[in-house]
Amino acid sequence: MKVGVLTGGGDCPGLNAVIRAVVRKGDQEYGYGFIGFKNGWRGVVDGSAVPLDIPAVRGILPRGGTILGSSRTNPFKTENGVRAIKDNLAKYEVDALIAIGGEDTLGVAAQLYEEYGIPCVGVPKTIDNDLSGTDYTFGFDTAVGIATEAIDRLHTTAESHMRVLVCEVMGRHAGWIALHSGLAGGANVILIPEQRFDVDQVCAWVTSRFKASYAPIVVVAEGAMPKDGELVLKDATKDSFGHVRLSGVGEWLAKEIEARTGKEARTTVLGHIQRGGTPSAFDRWLATRFGLHAIDAVRDGDFGKMVALRGTDIVRVPIAEATAKLKTVDPALYREAGVFFG
Repeated sequence: MKVGVLTGGGDCPGLNAVIRAVVRKGDQEYGYGFIGFKNGWRGVVDGSAVPLDIPAVRGILPRGGTILGSSRTNPFKTENGVRAIKDNLAKYEVDALIAIGGEDTLGVAAQLYEEYGIPCVGVPKTIDNDLSGTDYTFGFDTAVGIATEAIDRLHTTAESHMRVLVCEVMGRHAGWIALHSGLAGGANVILIPEQRFDVDQVCAWVTSRFKASYAPIVVVAEGAMPKDGELVLKDATKDSFGHVRLSGVGEWLAKEIEARTGKEARTTVLGHIQRGGTPSAFDRWLATRFGLHAIDAVRDGDFGKMVALRGTDIVRVPIAEATAKLKTVDPALYREAGVFFG
């Protein structure tokens, strides 16, 4: 048995831990051979690959990013992409493919399995934690930890100058990072994509905070939208999966707050800092377990499935089911945080 491995989409902490676990168990217990396709689906399309064995994965557990590289390549938007994938899998004598990625990368894997019979197993990765079918994706815990530390630091400088500090975090169209880091960091306002916000209400919360002689911290997800406005975009061009580049709502909101309250407001955009660096202990643990169970799925011939966390158990769910819709923040969960606003 020869197994191909790829990491697609945005990078995040824990990718290398999955690769390591897959190769270690697959080699030691099952005697499988491995090949790593470089730069996500692009490597499978253009045939760019490297051998993977135990020496190749030694020491990569704590490393951020991915030793295989990544990209947002969509083979279904590439001329003869599927044909090229079939040819290259045959060329490298690959019997099964483990795709590590988010909704787009795994969506491709689901389609390749269902429509073309290519044996794929999925591993859920995204700092956004927006994949259905799993309680958590690896990378999320690290991103929340980084954002929380940033918010902690913003509190002291906000208090020193008595100004409003707006912290924009990632998450695309899900507010998990904003909600978790905002609560953990003691933010006075948390704005998420699932609930359109009223700028006047935000300003009222800000004013209330100042009346209590404290400087407010506003945490806003990059996909959050005002009630009477549109999504704020940095770049309207779309990638091969049809996604626009988010970011900019933090700067826009800070200007609105300053204009309406007369209080000085500044913006901090955390951006890719949330995706970089060494993974947290939880993400190393989760990514490692995902890798171990992914290679078990290959051994069992249980293709078209994604490994997922349910409670403390690792289970398998259909990739198509797991990527059918985004996992977003429940309104009731968001309301819990409202007691701390203002």
